[in-house]
Amino acid sequence: MKKLVLTGAAGRLGSYLREPLSKLADELVSSDIADDIGALYPGESYVRADLADFDAINALLDGADMVVHFGAVPDEAPFETILGPNIVGAYNIWESAHRQGVRRVVYASSIHAVGMHPKQDFIGTDAPHRPDTFYGLAKCFTEDLGRMYWDKNGLESVHLRILSCAQVTSPRALGSWLSYDDLIQLVTRAIDTPTTGFTVAYGVSNNDRAPVDNSGARHLGYRPRDNAEQFAAEILANADPGDPADPAQMYHGGPFASVELGQSGQATMKIVDDRKKT
Repeated sequence: MKKLVLTGAAGRLGSYLREPLSKLADELVSSDIADDIGALYPGESYVRADLADFDAINALLDGADMVVHFGAVPDEAPFETILGPNIVGAYNIWESAHRQGVRRVVYASSIHAVGMHPKQDFIGTDAPHRPDTFYGLAKCFTEDLGRMYWDKNGLESVHLRILSCAQVTSPRALGSWLSYDDLIQLVTRAIDTPTTGFTVAYGVSNNDRAPVDNSGARHLGYRPRDNAEQFAAEILANADPGDPADPAQMYHGGPFASVELGQSGQATMKIVDDRKKT
């Protein structure tokens, strides 16, 4: 590829994607709303752009072969906060990609698009949307947007329903963990697979307790290597007893399934900000 665009480059997951993505194209254009993202990798440039600004996004995608779209408000928030970056921003990415002749969008979707499915249901990539929050609703919108642009305009997209890509700090994460190495492999496969059409894949490592079925996305060639079971003894020894009356434990969305709409789902998740430094 000549030009690859990464949105959300200043975020925690974006920080781990920048270096490997810089090796997949002549030019990696990283973007976010931060003033800067620190030292740049060879072949990488940085453009500050607001996802809700169509003209800025349309210019950002000029000449791009593919877009890795990880930019968004990354937590549940009031609808008015979600609307610009996560919903209008998604439209701006897809419409600009269509106008600029971009071949494929790789999108950071989320388990929260299907977060109200009961945890005991081993859901596949064809599970109906059951969002747990406005955040999850925006993921549903964008998955449907991607399908529509594929059906109507032939714009390919791969929607990565990430479960929890962060350090393992809870019993839920023993099933939902996506390691950074597996994240990089998943995004790379979403880019280098020759044809994808419209594809949904779960972003989860090779966990013994993984609660989702990724067989519908095997054509991507994603074969995760890491397993959260290595953390199980310590995590379970320090965990409170399970509570079947707690929606956070009984639904795929975890804490997002139990919070009031508009309230942070990450507030109780003990997420470690271990973003990669350049």
